[in-house]
Amino acid sequence: MIIFRYLSRELLANTFAVCTVLMLVLLSGRFVRYLGQAVAGDLEPGVIFAILGYRIPDFIQMTLPLAFFMAVMLTFGRLYVESEMSVLRSCGISERRLLGYTLVVGTGIALLVAWLSFVVAPSGTAKYLELYTAQQQKSELDQLSAQRFYSLDKGSLVAYVGAVEEDRALRELFMAMFRPAVDSSGRALQSLVLVRAERGQQLRDSASGDDYLVLENGVRVEGQPGSREFRLTQFEQYGTRLESDQRSERRPDIDALSSAELLNQPPSSLRDEYRATWYWRLALPLLVLVVALLAVPLARTDPRKGRFGRLLPAIILYFIYLVALNAVRGSAASGGLSPLWGFALVHGLFVALALLLFFIGRLQLSRLPKRPLWLGGQR
Repeated sequence: MIIFRYLSRELLANTFAVCTVLMLVLLSGRFVRYLGQAVAGDLEPGVIFAILGYRIPDFIQMTLPLAFFMAVMLTFGRLYVESEMSVLRSCGISERRLLGYTLVVGTGIALLVAWLSFVVAPSGTAKYLELYTAQQQKSELDQLSAQRFYSLDKGSLVAYVGAVEEDRALRELFMAMFRPAVDSSGRALQSLVLVRAERGQQLRDSASGDDYLVLENGVRVEGQPGSREFRLTQFEQYGTRLESDQRSERRPDIDALSSAELLNQPPSSLRDEYRATWYWRLALPLLVLVVALLAVPLARTDPRKGRFGRLLPAIILYFIYLVALNAVRGSAASGGLSPLWGFALVHGLFVALALLLFFIGRLQLSRLPKRPLWLGGQR
């Protein structure tokens, strides 16, 4: 039990450290992305941390298998480099027993990944999509703040707002835009339009559902740049129709559906994709156990090469494994492959590879000359 507690402590500490580093990398990248969208006016700054919080379970379920795989590699690599493995062998602790201890810890990690994959991550993804979609469906006017210039309507309009009231009414509004025009000879031109208004508000026509920007007490100037001819219009109320972003009807995001919804009477057109997603969620906890089997024989190293000598090839092998699982999911979602047999085949191949590496190492070890126990020999 002393060896088990020692190995468990090392594995869990390394897993936590690696997972923390990976999560910081992922979260910082997402934070920069969402911050850029907030600067562009696509997101409200106040929802960035809420969106990141909802994404965390999904990130953890993907990083935890890799973190545990690297933790096993680092832990066993240190045992070899510092000759602790020789000491353990001399005490009758075989590599097979250490593999069993590792799988016990891996089972706990796999159960955590299963809980995240089947329960927490889908719920977090659903809340993230709800919040993110609500932000994307807001009009550009809803995202204006006071005393700033904004580029709207795909860059064709520049707006400035002096103040924004609690009901989102705009005060001291200034807009500059280009509009297509035709001169007397029929040549196409760009007409510059400048509008200043004391107040503006977005209203929706209940009959048509169209959105309008209604301006009050202002002036509108239109003319050709460089020309002395222009048109000046003063108004008490001026309305312009806002172009709506036409969005096609979106189907629900499958990753946001609960595991029960994936199995209970899915739509016939999406049955294959639903089943592929459910088996993908099952594949993630199994991935933890299989990579534990792989990492123990892969971590064998010469003390002179250091504990990091085999880390890069092992990580490449891990990503080959993950890409193969993603390929099975994609093929199963399109109906080209049974998800059960596809995922079972990939897991089975890597389990076979792990067993092959394990027994090759045992065979190489058995060919070494026997040494006395006090020199690190085997019983």
